[in-house]
Amino acid sequence: MTAPPSVEPICVKVKEAARMIGVGRTKLYELIASGEIEAIKLGKSTRITTASLRELVMRQREPE
Repeated sequence: MTAPPSVEPICVKVKEAARMIGVGRTKLYELIASGEIEAIKLGKSTRITTASLRELVMRQREPE
């Protein structure tokens, strides 16, 4: 039997998003406030889109 392919999450909790890009929660909230990272609300919970995390990293890698 083969294991089903793993599914990549579309969004993650704030703590997980901060860990993924190596910053603290305060810095992550600053990035959200500045519009550099997309956050959505699901009820009272804030979730960060993994696509916006990737885009942030790619923008930082591009030479200016």
